[in-house]
Amino acid sequence: MHILLVASAFNSLTQRVHTELRDHGHRVSVELAVPGASLAGAVDRHDPDLVVAPMLRTALPEEVWSRRTCLIVHPGPPGDRGPSSLDHALHDGAARWGVTVLQANAEMDAGDVWAAAECEVPEVGKSSLYRGEIADAALEAVLLAVERFTSGTYAPLPQGPAAARPPVRQADRRIDWARDSTARVLSRLRAADSLPGVRDELLGAEWYLHGGYPEERLRGTPGDLLATRAGAVCRATADGAVWIPELRAVRVPSGPAPVRLPATLALGERLPDLPEVPAPPGPAGRPGTWSDVGYHEEGPVGFLSFAFPGGAMSTDRCRRLLDAYRTACTRPTSVLVLGGGRDFFSNGIHLGVIEAAADPAAESWANINAMDDLVEAVLTTTDRLVVAALGGNAAAGGAMLALAADEVWCRAGTVLNPHYRLMGLYGSEYWTYTLPRRAGAAASERLMAQALPMGAAAAVRAGLADRTIGCSPDAFAGETARLAVRLAALPRTQARIGAKKERRERDEAERPLAAYRAAELARMRAVFDDPAAPYHALRRAFVHKEPLTATPPHLTQRDHRTGRT
Repeated sequence: MHILLVASAFNSLTQRVHTELRDHGHRVSVELAVPGASLAGAVDRHDPDLVVAPMLRTALPEEVWSRRTCLIVHPGPPGDRGPSSLDHALHDGAARWGVTVLQANAEMDAGDVWAAAECEVPEVGKSSLYRGEIADAALEAVLLAVERFTSGTYAPLPQGPAAARPPVRQADRRIDWARDSTARVLSRLRAADSLPGVRDELLGAEWYLHGGYPEERLRGTPGDLLATRAGAVCRATADGAVWIPELRAVRVPSGPAPVRLPATLALGERLPDLPEVPAPPGPAGRPGTWSDVGYHEEGPVGFLSFAFPGGAMSTDRCRRLLDAYRTACTRPTSVLVLGGGRDFFSNGIHLGVIEAAADPAAESWANINAMDDLVEAVLTTTDRLVVAALGGNAAAGGAMLALAADEVWCRAGTVLNPHYRLMGLYGSEYWTYTLPRRAGAAASERLMAQALPMGAAAAVRAGLADRTIGCSPDAFAGETARLAVRLAALPRTQARIGAKKERRERDEAERPLAAYRAAELARMRAVFDDPAAPYHALRRAFVHKEPLTATPPHLTQRDHRTGRT
């Protein structure tokens, strides 16, 4: 069946639906609802059997939904209506939530229900919830709705009367630092962690606060900054404190949308002299505090966990992770698990930090070299097996970081984007060595040229991953630990480690890793140093969220049949 995805952006959920429908054998194309373009005309040109809207901020035109079946994915349970469903769920402290697939009609979110699915609501930010539990529920509901539509016999169920809840405004998100408890502060920060952020005053300026994590030890005068850690700031609440990893300046009239940055970098000279408090030992993301890099062991297995906002790895983050990796490699373990968190694995270099730098070309060069240093360290580890555990999505250099490991394990909902060209880059991170080694030369060229997302099952078929793990996002770390301990106990693991060292020596003799790096970086340096190279305009458009004027051509093709390469 030919299915057209209509969306406001090719975001994580739209990519997930795209990959899953392809894996189920459907022909899938995409049309973005861009300002000034005729969506009705575009739908007619595609002439699909079914329209699915995974993420649509505007109503479908009547000339579209009145002529063909259009299914809307709403991030709320049946009966929920309005544009701020997840925000309300997090503000209200909902323990369970859901996703509804309904048929488009004249009233927003009021159409007949084709399918629905429920999910738990863990104590995480809205964006992590959206990419995790909500996306899982959405796929369950979408696949069921498509199956029911295909049958030709199913009649969708009408919704009962309900009033749409109002959108959540900044006034609803406001934090009173003198009175609000840590729990209330966190509910506001988590409900706006990616977009739109919580508008607030800090150090004499207006900012949007992005992300929030509890701190169980530090205390101070409510509203005051208490400490810094790895770019984040700790701020006192009425009964405790919270870590805020990122800030974004308020947009000035007629100016570009400001870039979200690590909090200490955004504050710059405004930041007072605060202690840099290191994270206590343990995994990243553990309760009671915040850290973006952590390490722990279970018997013969080491776990180097990291959780960078948006999956973006700046020069500083790469260097800190490399330091932690080198330390982990001094430990007496036979298996080292890299990653293992519930959300993004890595999306490569930090385009926001690069854009904010005084010299973006120089920062681009520093960042890609820091990424290469990290990947090289993984590739040259020959005294243990390294497992890349992807609980969330990975793209560009982040996907190539995963491929440097001996095994790649993906949660079943993971989406990979193993390509660079949409940002105008050739790529580095030793991809010319690792990608053909896993997928073959022809498939590697095709993946790079198509620049399409790939689901976890398709990644296994293509050789980019070795295992899929079917579990909830919160259960991924535990499942990974169980499998890693079992891997370490296998009799053949020591033999694999020995063979790994021999293979690395053979590959090095055939062509040194330094040669791959030099060739890739020569292409990258030429782009960075050319002010007219498309990369610079594409980077600016991405970080400043400039609206698209048309659907990118690689998404509109009708032959996106499966994830097979």
